[in-house]
Amino acid sequence: MNKYNPWVSFLYFFFVIAFSMFFMHPLCLLLSFAAAFIHSVLCGGKKALLFNLKAVFPLIAAAAVVNPLINHEGTHILTYFGDGNPLTLESVAYGIAAAFMMGAVICHFSCFNKIMTSDKIMYIVGGIMPSMSLVFSMTLRFVPRFSRQLKKLRDAGKAMNPAAHNNIVRKIQNGIEILSAMITWSLENAVETADSMKSRGYGIKKRTAYSNMIFTRQDAFALLFILVFAGIVLYAGIVGKMSFHYFPSIQKTYIAPNDAVFFASYFLLIALPIFDKFKERLFWRKLKSKI
Repeated sequence: MNKYNPWVSFLYFFFVIAFSMFFMHPLCLLLSFAAAFIHSVLCGGKKALLFNLKAVFPLIAAAAVVNPLINHEGTHILTYFGDGNPLTLESVAYGIAAAFMMGAVICHFSCFNKIMTSDKIMYIVGGIMPSMSLVFSMTLRFVPRFSRQLKKLRDAGKAMNPAAHNNIVRKIQNGIEILSAMITWSLENAVETADSMKSRGYGIKKRTAYSNMIFTRQDAFALLFILVFAGIVLYAGIVGKMSFHYFPSIQKTYIAPNDAVFFASYFLLIALPIFDKFKERLFWRKLKSKI
């Protein structure tokens, strides 16, 4: 999704994250988690794979275990805990479903953070709320600068008087001095920023704007693809084809041949970036074979 216009990528993530959160049908959860997991690995590589194995999977296991401990609804009782509360099949099934939903959403958001950079978010917000976009941009720029300046002052303090850090009173005094210096630096930075904005014509009406994020024919096809299949899935959700009941008893599920169209549409929607990745790799291999 990185090659598409920010609006196309944003709409894709909006739909897939919303559908992953609200559609609790086991097949939807399985498709969503599988697609999100593969997409996150394709985006982040080995680092994303290790994160999923070390963080996401333990979180899924913890959520699946905790839910039956606090949720005792359901008609099929498996056993009883020591305090007399029942362990039900429905609570176990719902805990597993909620855990996979949580894992899918985390993986989708990890892909969102990789693809939707600050520039792309500013491009989207700037077209709707220019003032908010400016504030957001300045905040993103100010926070890392503030952190770097704070680190410089701390390092300077340690170099000038290393022994002072063993004294609690001196630590407090150094903290107050650093805070005072940071406030002064922030005010000076604000004045410089205001002067820079004024010299560059901020506030003048009928300004022109430039953006290299143009909307291409490829974006139009991708947007049409997303809207069509998202519309089909949304219709399926409204008429209840994507719903599933865990309480008071687990719903006996049966996917009619006509309903397969809705689940196929859901799969094609969430797997769009995976298809794009494999298409790019096949194209790259084809080009390499001609060398």
